[in-house]
Amino acid sequence: MTDTPSSGTLTSIEQRGIEPVPAAERTGQAGALFWVWFAANISILGLPLGATLVAFQHLNIWQALLVAVIGAAGSFAVVGVISIAGRRGGAPGLTLSRAVFGVRGNIGPTFVSLLSRLGWETVNTTTAAFVLLSLFTILFGTDGDAKHNPVLTIVAILVFVVATVLISGLGHAFIVAVQKWATWVFGALNVFVAVFLVVRVDWHVVGSAPAGPFAAMAIGIGTIAAGTGIGWATAGADIARYSKTSVRAGKLVSASAAGAGIPLVVLVGLGALVSAGDPTLAQAGDPVAAIRDLLPGWMAVPYLIAAFGGLLLSNHLSVYSASLTTLTLGIKVPRVWAVTVDVVVTFLGAMYFMLVADGFYAPFITFISVLAVPITAWLGVFIADIVRRTWYDPEALLDLRAGGRYWYSGGIAWRAVVAWAVAIVVGFLFTSVQVGDADPVFVGAFAGTWIGANGLGWIVTFIVAAAVYVLTGGPKGALHAPADESAPLPATEHA
Repeated sequence: MTDTPSSGTLTSIEQRGIEPVPAAERTGQAGALFWVWFAANISILGLPLGATLVAFQHLNIWQALLVAVIGAAGSFAVVGVISIAGRRGGAPGLTLSRAVFGVRGNIGPTFVSLLSRLGWETVNTTTAAFVLLSLFTILFGTDGDAKHNPVLTIVAILVFVVATVLISGLGHAFIVAVQKWATWVFGALNVFVAVFLVVRVDWHVVGSAPAGPFAAMAIGIGTIAAGTGIGWATAGADIARYSKTSVRAGKLVSASAAGAGIPLVVLVGLGALVSAGDPTLAQAGDPVAAIRDLLPGWMAVPYLIAAFGGLLLSNHLSVYSASLTTLTLGIKVPRVWAVTVDVVVTFLGAMYFMLVADGFYAPFITFISVLAVPITAWLGVFIADIVRRTWYDPEALLDLRAGGRYWYSGGIAWRAVVAWAVAIVVGFLFTSVQVGDADPVFVGAFAGTWIGANGLGWIVTFIVAAAVYVLTGGPKGALHAPADESAPLPATEHA
């Protein structure tokens, strides 16, 4: 995207928070979204996702690739749909959501989105710190066990956090530029590593693997979607808000789906190939170390550099989005300070899981999967609203006072909030919550049905949310731009 005074130059800090971007300052093309989402998804976390499809769902390689295409590219097509709202309203996704849920009713979806972002950032930060510990071990001969070397562990976490803040803090223009050029650098490193992983594949086992049942494919699609596009869905408008108002909706959707889908299908497919006949990667508590052990010794350093870069490219985009979500909750701080608040939380979380807790990945992946239910319910309502709403009042989006356009009834658009809540309840009825191999901590009443057992509860959640919202009346307020839009856009949020 072309740099503008509002988005910031490559060496200045973006000053805009959640304030809508005036149409004259939206200069971005759809192609920018391709690079942003491509870079955000070249993380090594795609490899263990693919490994689980073979080791746990017992799919063959062709089924795993099909699942990756539908789950990853399909879920990021949904991210692209949310980008349409960003182009129309010029504001972050959760800020635009005030028009749908009301300025108070929107607090619930916004808080859930922030929890999801902080969860993924903690996953990224912890994983990246493990990467650096492994790198320190190779280069300096230090102890790679986090609990045996707490000072070095904290240093590793700090290095990643500082790198994240430097990029996220500068803001939109710098992030877009970094995502584009870093894609080539770290993408090339990942290809280099992938060649050596492919060499050790047992092609006979891959070719002779029987096809898994359709039910396993359905579960796999849900797993991939929840771990990729669904988790990013609320951030779809955050980058697209700088897109030209003339950019076609189809281009936003295709750029998002292709940008994320290409690297994810490659990484998920590679994880499935590597795990054929060897479930080590899928069962590893530390996927970083598990992948490193599959490579020749001399490949460890380039692999770890590629792993660190991929995690950073995902994390600084997540933190940028989380900072906007934090501001949408009504916290009165500059955007760059919201970035700092978010990384402090993930810094403390990473310290806890590396230095205190006995396990990390299983509980956190479960936590994030649970949050996929309310996020999918939000998606159902928000996308149903997009079908009719083509305009968002820029002044009202920032007006938290009683009587504003998006105040509705006591600050709540009840038909949207009720649809969201009903869909969450229904979604959890089809859900079973389990941490690792332990006994389930929650089993929904319909979790044993075909839909629940096949992991399709998230689809039911989406359909129920959209249906209840539409059947109760759908969007409220002015849905289309008035004839005169000459009034200047606001610069601050009303208390």
